[in-house]
Amino acid sequence: MASFLRFRKLCYVESALKCSSVGFESFDQSPKIDQKLDKKEEDVISASNYALEINKRKQPRRKLKEWRCLDSCCWIIGYLCAIWWLLLFLHHCLPVTLLQVPELPGVRLKREGLTALHPVVLVPGIVTGGLELWEGRPCADGLFRKRLWGGSFTETIKRPLCWLEHLSLHNETGLDPQGIRVRAVPGLVAADYFASGYFVWAVLIKNLAKIGYEGKNLHMAAYDWRLSFQNTEIRDHALSRLKSEIELMYIINGYKKVVVVPHSMGVIYFLHFLKWVETLPPMGGGGGPGWCAKHIKAVMNIGPAFLGVPKAVSNIFSAEGNDVSYIRAVAPGVLDSDILGLQTLRHVMRVSRTWDSIVSWLPKGGETIWGNMDWSPEEGHVCDFSEKRYSQQSLSDNSVNNSDVKRGFGVEDPAKYGRLISFGKSASVLHSSQLPTVDSKEFLRTSDSQNFNFSCGDTRTEYDEMRRESVQKVASDKAYTATTLLDLLRFVAPKMMQRAEAHFSHGIADNLDDPKYSHYKYWSNPLETKLPDAPDMEIYCLYGVGIPTERSYVYKLSPNSRCKSIPYQIDSSVHGEDDSCLKGGVYFADGDESVPVLSAGFMCAKGWKGRTRFNPSGIATYTREYRHKPPVSLFEGRSIESGAHVDIMGNVALIEDILRIAAGATGKEIEGDRIYSDILRMSERINLRL
Repeated sequence: MASFLRFRKLCYVESALKCSSVGFESFDQSPKIDQKLDKKEEDVISASNYALEINKRKQPRRKLKEWRCLDSCCWIIGYLCAIWWLLLFLHHCLPVTLLQVPELPGVRLKREGLTALHPVVLVPGIVTGGLELWEGRPCADGLFRKRLWGGSFTETIKRPLCWLEHLSLHNETGLDPQGIRVRAVPGLVAADYFASGYFVWAVLIKNLAKIGYEGKNLHMAAYDWRLSFQNTEIRDHALSRLKSEIELMYIINGYKKVVVVPHSMGVIYFLHFLKWVETLPPMGGGGGPGWCAKHIKAVMNIGPAFLGVPKAVSNIFSAEGNDVSYIRAVAPGVLDSDILGLQTLRHVMRVSRTWDSIVSWLPKGGETIWGNMDWSPEEGHVCDFSEKRYSQQSLSDNSVNNSDVKRGFGVEDPAKYGRLISFGKSASVLHSSQLPTVDSKEFLRTSDSQNFNFSCGDTRTEYDEMRRESVQKVASDKAYTATTLLDLLRFVAPKMMQRAEAHFSHGIADNLDDPKYSHYKYWSNPLETKLPDAPDMEIYCLYGVGIPTERSYVYKLSPNSRCKSIPYQIDSSVHGEDDSCLKGGVYFADGDESVPVLSAGFMCAKGWKGRTRFNPSGIATYTREYRHKPPVSLFEGRSIESGAHVDIMGNVALIEDILRIAAGATGKEIEGDRIYSDILRMSERINLRL
């Protein structure tokens, strides 16, 4: 009986293997089965177990169930419900202040009784103002009165080379090229948003509206920011229109003086206007002495670049800054190669060097202000690039004496900030006696037609006209200060500098009564012109602090010799110690990410403080700093306590200051100066005759 059962089991196993198509022969056809029946029971059991194991492994997989549309819908609904319940859970569990949208300062101040009093004029800065097309080449068909700059770039990115051609100015006159007319967008929409969702003036305008401002007492003084300041008058009569608008608002608002709020480059543009408006025609507006005293209550300068910015140096020299140099290091092919035929950096350099306004940003005051080879006002400055850049002091402490304390920085940095450009890290730190001297006679421009690379086509720049020996000589382990840097830029960008320096100056006046300073080229330099005779007028410097800001650069020769267009680049491989101010070839100092504290705060803190030769009528000046804080709310977006150069336009403390002054308050009534940085210590280190 036992043998029969074993025989039946083996038959079952054999049949199963046959059904599984594993290639076993059938029981009837296999002569070996009879032999196995005579073996011991253990061998039969072992063989049967082995066959069952093979059968289990070789069984075909079950066919997957077909996925239906209904299943997809159910899963999507499930995911949405899960996310909804998660957000609802977070809403109830997290602190209320984390998700709460703060009240607009305009709403709160209106509840306190503030109402519109003085008319307000907004003056935008560089880049943020919209530009639209009025006449163009055939490639720009369909773009009449469409924005070429600001707003949506949908149409323009379809034809990038055409777009760049229309944004360029004439390389000799600095005005319109033949057959092209691009003009500033008029009205408040000119600079309320730079692009969809990215505000510039929109938040401030909204808060001004909350206390009663509208078109009759609020004006945006739009202008073409590419032009030199005097050329905005020559081509567009922008200064005359600004003068007329201020006079009209003064009259229709009950002879109330105007509060002017310029931002960034608009600060030095309006400084030019203050001198232009009182100067006799044809150079000036003919308002005569006393025009400013009659019409202007206060000038509230946001993110002022009174003394220039080092960023302008790197832009002219190599069409880059810290952000661009990082991209070149991480993905060099994106900017240096002919991606899609754009040749990005060479086009940027070619176009931006036709904009005279870039030169207005070059550092002013030379080595006296920005330092020499072995000294700078920031000497002893120490850096900390962690999130705790500044110690958390109470904002209720509005005293001026905060400068005596080291704020939010780590260890001392040996950076020589006076060397705005150094070739190699050693050239940025060695004593000046160990470096070759820079002689202006070296910068004698000579060209060699044999070195021209005509394959560069439309991307040829002035670098293509330089001898190879000249390119090497510029970078021979040298360092350049704010004084020698101007000679360097005249050498590498002669057409731009010759054209633009007819409109701008960057020195310090020995005698402001010298008749030569009546020329308009000096009017945007606060160190070469006087403020108007308006003792009741007030001037404010409003800017952010606590953000690492580009101060000087370490350069190297570019490894890419193709077209020789940009032979130099920031050496992003150069770093300092962990707490060093040197990161990626850039030395950082305190500022608002674009403008160093030195440039933004010196004139209000010292240059114009009290009666000085630059401020003979003793106009009251106030320094109001805003310590940068990152967003704390999930719905806050760009921080309402930001000190960044553009984001500060949404800073609630800054908005409140502007609204109070526009509603009739004075500098003393908003508690005067508020200083967190070391601007006072820096100012004392500058030996400038006042």
